[in-house]
Amino acid sequence: MSQTSDAILNRMMALHPKIIDLTLDRVWRLLEILDHPEEKLPPVIHIAGTNGKGSTQALIRAGLEGGGKSVHAYTSPHLARFHERIRLAGELISEDHLTEVLDECYTSNGPDSITYFEITTVAALLAFSRIRADYTLLEVGLGGRLDATNVIAKPEVTVITPISIDHEGFLGDTLAKIAFEKAGIIKRGVPCVVGPQPDEAMDVIETQAAKLGAPLLAYGQHWHVWEERGRLIFQDERGLMDLPLPALLGAHQIQNAGAALAVLRHLGCDDAACEAAMTDATWPARMQRLKSGPLVVAAGRAELWLDGGHNPAAGAALAALLKTLPPKTTRMVCGMLNTKDVVGYMKPLAQFAKSLHAVPIPNEQATLSAEETATAAKKAGLEAFEAQSVGAAIQAIIANDPAARILICGSLYLAGNVLRENG
Repeated sequence: MSQTSDAILNRMMALHPKIIDLTLDRVWRLLEILDHPEEKLPPVIHIAGTNGKGSTQALIRAGLEGGGKSVHAYTSPHLARFHERIRLAGELISEDHLTEVLDECYTSNGPDSITYFEITTVAALLAFSRIRADYTLLEVGLGGRLDATNVIAKPEVTVITPISIDHEGFLGDTLAKIAFEKAGIIKRGVPCVVGPQPDEAMDVIETQAAKLGAPLLAYGQHWHVWEERGRLIFQDERGLMDLPLPALLGAHQIQNAGAALAVLRHLGCDDAACEAAMTDATWPARMQRLKSGPLVVAAGRAELWLDGGHNPAAGAALAALLKTLPPKTTRMVCGMLNTKDVVGYMKPLAQFAKSLHAVPIPNEQATLSAEETATAAKKAGLEAFEAQSVGAAIQAIIANDPAARILICGSLYLAGNVLRENG
């Protein structure tokens, strides 16, 4: 029987005892064996940050493609299928191609220790190195300085989206420590676009950029963005742009759009490309309205929304978006990992949601139980119930409130399960 990408990915899981172990030594070793594919990529745009990395990448890609450019893109984690992580010249990698590069990396690595994220990142770089494109978009997995994507000697431009507290166990327990890790993608002489930052984080970024002679293109200094009368206004040294609001919902997407526009303008893209960034960007599980599929059918008259945000900043952004939607009773279905600040995520949402049904995340070792999530929800001020699945939670909600707005949220892993189940 011929092997599948899933079979190779499962074998890759066993190459290292930890899912996360931040260092670049193992990545460099395998890249050398493969004759350094990271040196053969189209110009790279490297994106780090706590919130908004994926959305910013999607906006940049929409702009570049709208301007007639072909784009490779790497993102993580995937939601429904691993193939989502690797986009080759605009198209998701095929099963045959994915199986081929995974097998080549697995064979070249041999029995040596390497994490799943490291070896799959190398596989993406290998695939990118063999197909022509105008640009490569690389999204950092975790942190930046020691992330497996941080092997590009001279990117075209780097991007740091807003930084907040997350992954403290790996990146440090202060904004300054986390910012130091994120700022690790800054390279000597390479311009860095910086989104809105807390002062503590911005100080670290500015210090690192000064050390490396990297010009900063920073929000509030070199570019500004705001919403005005239902339009997005962007201003930089080149002038003012009046554009449609981003297709991605939420006030926080204005800031992500600003960073994307700063990148596109730096690359010399025209107004049409900048408009395409606003109108054509898509990014699943970022306040995505589900409009078809079995879960939607089961929900009947209720609205179904899906969001994968999972930290306090994401909770605040989601709450701000809920405030702008037409009035309707909002009920949450929430599953979260035990590595997250669950109460911090839920607190901003408590004033907009009438209730929360807590669920475990299927097939995730680090999931909180429904009971643990419900307990945290009560601490955050929410009326909370337990359910054993998203489907069961939806049924319980519509039995009492058939026209509710149901928000499924708390984890990208839960969002991925929902997209698979609703496919």
